Amino acid sequence: MATAPAIELAPNVWRLPLLASFVNGYVLRDDDGQVTLVDCGVKKSPAKISAALTHLGIAPEQVTRILLTHAHADHAGGAAEMVRRTGAEAVAIHADDAAAARSGIAPPRDQSLRLGRLLTRGSRSGKPAFEPVPVDEELADGQVLPVAGGLRVVHTPGHSPGHVSLLHEPTGVLVVGDALFNWRGIGWSVPFFCSDFRLSQRTAQRFTELDFTVAAFMHGPHVSTNARRYVGEFLARYTHD
Repeated sequence: MATAPAIELAPNVWRLPLLASFVNGYVLRDDDGQVTLVDCGVKKSPAKISAALTHLGIAPEQVTRILLTHAHADHAGGAAEMVRRTGAEAVAIHADDAAAARSGIAPPRDQSLRLGRLLTRGSRSGKPAFEPVPVDEELADGQVLPVAGGLRVVHTPGHSPGHVSLLHEPTGVLVVGDALFNWRGIGWSVPFFCSDFRLSQRTAQRFTELDFTVAAFMHGPHVSTNARRYVGEFLARYTHD
């Protein structure tokens, strides 16, 4: 069964399955028609993003802002191309990942893990992992962006230094980012893909303090039934391990 190009999570909020449901992007539309993209998938994802926008009746020029949860190739890989396709006026990422996005070189991996050290050494070749992204705005924790009624930045470092989650306050949709995966059940990100895996486990506890009704993951399907409990019970198991 084919996956729909866009799945509505709440009024004017959609999930875009870019690689089945394993890699997702998100669209938020303001009442005035302006559109914000959250993450742009891998290098080949812009074709699917553009098709999804067409499906939603959104013209490329309506996209005025691109937000990146972090500077990894499966999230920022299509961003530069989406800027070209849409003419988006602003690309934003947390300040601690901004240099990585601008260079196209992902932040170092977890140095406490052997595979993390190997991946970091490989990235030091100087060859970008993705096309450099023209970052216009550096985000900060607690900032509320003027996106579709209010999108709050929640800094959840660990997967990368500047990893953020995003809470759409009017609808309760929480874009988790890669702080948690939901692929064949909820779980942690792959440890050696993180900059500091243990830190990512600690900062994910911030979700227990947030009021949300939909958990929107970057890897895996969203959860809209008892989402806060679903996430909270997983995090509670971790705190008692």
